[in-house]
Amino acid sequence: MTTLPEAGRPLGAPATGDGRGLDRPGAIEAAFTDADFGTVAALIHRETGILITQAKKSMLVSRLSRRLRHHGLASFSDYVTLLEGRGGQAERRALISAVTTNVTSFFREPHHFDALAALAPDLIARARSGGRVRLWSAGCSTGQEAYSIAATLLSLAPEIAQLDLRILATDIDPVVIETARAGIYDRELLGERTPESLLRVLQEGPARNLVSMAAPVRSLIRFEVLNLLEPWPFHGQFDIVFCRNVVIYFDVETRLTLWTRFATRLPEGGTLFLGHSERMDPRLDPLFSPAGVTQYRRTAVPQSDPALLPTLKNAARKAPICP
Repeated sequence: MTTLPEAGRPLGAPATGDGRGLDRPGAIEAAFTDADFGTVAALIHRETGILITQAKKSMLVSRLSRRLRHHGLASFSDYVTLLEGRGGQAERRALISAVTTNVTSFFREPHHFDALAALAPDLIARARSGGRVRLWSAGCSTGQEAYSIAATLLSLAPEIAQLDLRILATDIDPVVIETARAGIYDRELLGERTPESLLRVLQEGPARNLVSMAAPVRSLIRFEVLNLLEPWPFHGQFDIVFCRNVVIYFDVETRLTLWTRFATRLPEGGTLFLGHSERMDPRLDPLFSPAGVTQYRRTAVPQSDPALLPTLKNAARKAPICP
């Protein structure tokens, strides 16, 4: 994502220059050959599902140039060699951090949190009666979405930290997950009109310009690094899934694959929230019915329904093994 992780040079990685030859105007993009671009774009798509087209070559050049300077490499070809070589795994993680984008805020798309507040009484009642309730913030970035979910629930039931109600928050980028776990934010990120529910879960931070999340809200959330395209290391279901402004970077079939997998983890009546510019693939209409603005409810139709088989078979050709 936009923050680059600190990464030492992997064992055996070349250090053939300082990247200064790429500082001349026009030199950088010209030095990034179509072959190297194709290799890096394919790696990014394979690892993350993000589609990098030629139209985004300049953006990719800009972000990769920082990685070249970090390693003291003289060319993009050297960088590709580093990515593909032994010990390249750490740099592939840094590459993912460099090319993914974090645009998030507290209570972003507030209508979704109004919808969550409307759904919450039934979930809270189940938790109070001893039932299990789970929510998932998939692609949580630096954590504001997950904390907004938790603040909404705490405003309705302050005791939920003592109940079996928890929020899983995941992102592919370990850098942003560390920020989310820390739960410390600049006051400016709160915005001009901070919701009362958020103010109640904040406390003074380690510096005057910082605030931190209080213990009750932290206890509800588990932050983990997770690539949504890889096998998921859990088997339970989720009553609500937030996956907003994530699939806009994916190609159509990767979106279909991911949404199909979400359908396996949502019970009948479960809710999936998408981002403001995202719409459910009509091929999955049997599995998801509209329930609001970019809000979808899981239907009773099983994935084994014969009418869905052609769609799901096509998705399976691209899907990773689903646990």
